[in-house]
Amino acid sequence: MESLLINYLPILIFLGIAIGLALVFVFAAMLVAKQRPDEEKLSAYECGFEAFDETRSQFDVRFYLVAILFIIFDLEVAFLFPWAVSLGGIGVFGFWSMMIFLGILTIGFIYEWKKGALEWE
Repeated sequence: MESLLINYLPILIFLGIAIGLALVFVFAAMLVAKQRPDEEKLSAYECGFEAFDETRSQFDVRFYLVAILFIIFDLEVAFLFPWAVSLGGIGVFGFWSMMIFLGILTIGFIYEWKKGALEWE
């Protein structure tokens, strides 16, 4: 049990130093930096919109559609990187499973394109 604690001691020291330095930097920045809050800095940022009074206001849903499409294609890239790295060891099954995945994603992309989701009017 004692050898486990000795093995983890450098990690605990490193975490202590990292947390201590982070706190020192944050408090030093608060003390040294000029604090000039104005109306613009204190306002809430809401995806490029002016802050509304009522939360049930209508706005263009295309912002969310573009965000969802970005997430979908970003996840595609997240799956492609490990696949490309392990390309030598995955064999024929891994290759065709990724081709099926890319095919389904391409069909979805063509569907969104035909529906006009990618057009900004």
